[in-house]
Amino acid sequence: MGMKVFYSFPGGRYKALTMSYDDGVVEDERLIRIFNENGIKGTFNLNAGLLEMGSRIKPERIKELYVGHEVATHAYTHPTLARCPLVEVATEILKDRTELENITGQLVRGHAYPNGSYNEEIKDLLRKLGIAYGRVTSPHPAGGMKAYALPEDPLEWHPTCHHKDPTLMERGEWLVNYKTKQYLRLMYVWGHSYEFRKDNNWELIENFCKLVGGHDDIWYATNIEIIDYMEVLKGLRFSADGTRVYNPSVQSAWITVELDHVVEVPGGVYVDLNERVTRCQS
Repeated sequence: MGMKVFYSFPGGRYKALTMSYDDGVVEDERLIRIFNENGIKGTFNLNAGLLEMGSRIKPERIKELYVGHEVATHAYTHPTLARCPLVEVATEILKDRTELENITGQLVRGHAYPNGSYNEEIKDLLRKLGIAYGRVTSPHPAGGMKAYALPEDPLEWHPTCHHKDPTLMERGEWLVNYKTKQYLRLMYVWGHSYEFRKDNNWELIENFCKLVGGHDDIWYATNIEIIDYMEVLKGLRFSADGTRVYNPSVQSAWITVELDHVVEVPGGVYVDLNERVTRCQS
């Protein structure tokens, strides 16, 4: 028989939270402690060409500090990319990627546009340079529930809000209390950690993280984890009647059948959904 199948976040969750902070400044130390205390993951966008300047995190500290989080590019020297020749944009991204990968020992595949500056040519270039997503600074222009949607174009990824948004706590409460399983919802907050020092309001992010952290029904993920998981879901292969599924990826995928039965589909495995649902009901 046919059945209704819904994509899910890992563990069968239907809502997620990700955080993104730019420039790699010393205040990241305190912000990461707050994230870790509340089980929250962040993406940190660094300029490798500026690491020895001012209050930036020094190269020798990066690998240890950002463990468990994501390090992404923010261009080598933080130029306004849309004003630069494409060859300069390519150099800025590749130099940043190369140095950050050498420092962290990890692949660096994400990006946040410096000053929120981008255009279609830059997006196309980033794809060719191995960048999987690019975060902009403006919320989704459509507003409403689009502010909590997965990105339609990962190279033009609109966040839900900046942490200075006066509705931040209200939005956090909405995420915690959201119970509508028909949709996948993502809250995406961005900013600069130095703003908490400048505005003398560290309690803002502390209170927000206490509110939204530690909930079993929320997936706490980095930007690249979300993008990679979206690709896993896209790769699932279903039988014509929707009762069997094959996952060609290495990573597990989760689906929910009839909104009630959570099914893990391990990498490289065929799953008979009728059999799984019957087993769950017995």
